[in-house]
Amino acid sequence: MIKVNAMGDACPIPVVKTKNAIKELNGSGQVETLVDNEIAVQNLTKMANQKGYGVAAEKLGEGQYRVVMTIGDAAVEEKSEEVCTPDIRGNKLVVISSSYMGNGDDELGAALMKAFIFALTQQDELPSAILFYNGGARLTCESSPALEDIRSLEAQGVEIMTCGTCLNHYGLSDKLKVGSVTNMYAIAEKMLGAGLIIKP
Repeated sequence: MIKVNAMGDACPIPVVKTKNAIKELNGSGQVETLVDNEIAVQNLTKMANQKGYGVAAEKLGEGQYRVVMTIGDAAVEEKSEEVCTPDIRGNKLVVISSSYMGNGDDELGAALMKAFIFALTQQDELPSAILFYNGGARLTCESSPALEDIRSLEAQGVEIMTCGTCLNHYGLSDKLKVGSVTNMYAIAEKMLGAGLIIKP
């Protein structure tokens, strides 16, 4: 077992350190990562699930968590086959960094953003994912005026991802109402793999 100490590390360092440790296993084994917050646990668990690794997490004490990933050739190979499945939604990515659209008047900007998200639900070709970060993280949380439309997009197969660091910053970690928590490593990975990025 390889042990990784990511206590005190900001996103996306725990994920990066864990991925580097997994590479050292040469195909099979276990990696134990220590982190100090629940968002890091969620990010690591999501990464493990995406890669097809076994994963178990536990709280050791106040501000101390352990995430253990079990890596095996069969699990990795099986997940790789799924990645080859074509995505009928194409490779378009929408990134939303504010709860307002454009600059000038905030009330108008909020109305425009709500209208934009609704307009996405009406398109024949949907994006593969929508990333919410910075002020945009508010839109996937409790009391968001666009919540139902974002849920509609998710129900139609659009992946909804919100930056965990941003939720923490705005005190919204327990207010997320749609989609999943993500990290900057995954956001960068999504952007680099996109054929087209739309930013309202």
